[in-house]
Amino acid sequence: MTAAWPEPVERVAAFLRATGAEARIEEFGTDTPTAEAAADAVGCTLGQIVKSLVFVCDGEYVLALIPGDRRADAAKVAAAVGASDVRVAKAKEVVEATGFEPGAVAPFPTDVSAVVMERTLLQHGAVWVGAGSHTHLARIGPTDLQQLADARTADLVERR
Repeated sequence: MTAAWPEPVERVAAFLRATGAEARIEEFGTDTPTAEAAADAVGCTLGQIVKSLVFVCDGEYVLALIPGDRRADAAKVAAAVGASDVRVAKAKEVVEATGFEPGAVAPFPTDVSAVVMERTLLQHGAVWVGAGSHTHLARIGPTDLQQLADARTADLVERR
């Protein structure tokens, strides 16, 4: 690990070190703000990329962890947290809720009221999550991700 990482990336690295998690942060030479760009950079399937999406559910911030090859279903996210009103957070709200810029959101540490995770992410041996910048991603086992993010699993994606 290098001290030259941007502060948000170092925040993620410090969290992972403190938990003793088996996770690895990697820096890429190209931006990875989309799931497609991240999968290309990593060399993995789109389904192994975890999109960290912020929703506003009944006025509270909720983080939804969604496979890169699927679209989040806002109604399912709301149902998973028992909310009746749901919308996608605005960019300013994403930063307020997570401390990370849109496209660089790490699933931890954040200041959200709940984290929900698409249950099909558990089928992978490893997944890749945002690590605080558009050029950093972290490789982690999905059960470790679930535990560290304190996430409840649910069906959160649109039907194909």
